[in-house]
Amino acid sequence: MVRLRVLTTDDWPLWRDARLAALAEAPHSFKSRLKDWRCGGEERWRARLAMPGAHNVVALLHEQAVGMASGLPVNSGTCELRSVWVSPEARGCGVGDLLVAVIEAWARRSGATKLRLAVIPGNEPAVTLYQRHGFDFSGELGDLLPDGAREQLMVKKLR
Repeated sequence: MVRLRVLTTDDWPLWRDARLAALAEAPHSFKSRLKDWRCGGEERWRARLAMPGAHNVVALLHEQAVGMASGLPVNSGTCELRSVWVSPEARGCGVGDLLVAVIEAWARRSGATKLRLAVIPGNEPAVTLYQRHGFDFSGELGDLLPDGAREQLMVKKLR
């Protein structure tokens, strides 16, 4: 059975291991690159978990990280869903749905009226997951990617 764990800064080794696994397994799904995160020590990983107002979650199966997601406050009415990943062995088991739902619940508790995210073009499994949870393409331009494409921005109204 999958268990979700909300992380604190003391959980930085678990976050590091999950993040590095995600970047190694699915480099096409993230703007960040594995080489960018292999450097730096404990301080860097703690700082990522200590971002003000952030909500970081890891999905565990038999005490092994099989998924992750983050929620970050953007402004008074908007939160952002980031760093969503599910390991290949846990795909198709509802882990992605659990992660999106827990970040949405956190955003609602935070008083957000919108939850937004950016997805790499061509990542259709992610788009399908997000659309299943009520996200729609916003029509806004996302960040420019190294290949010249732009991230696709999606948003869900919470109220």
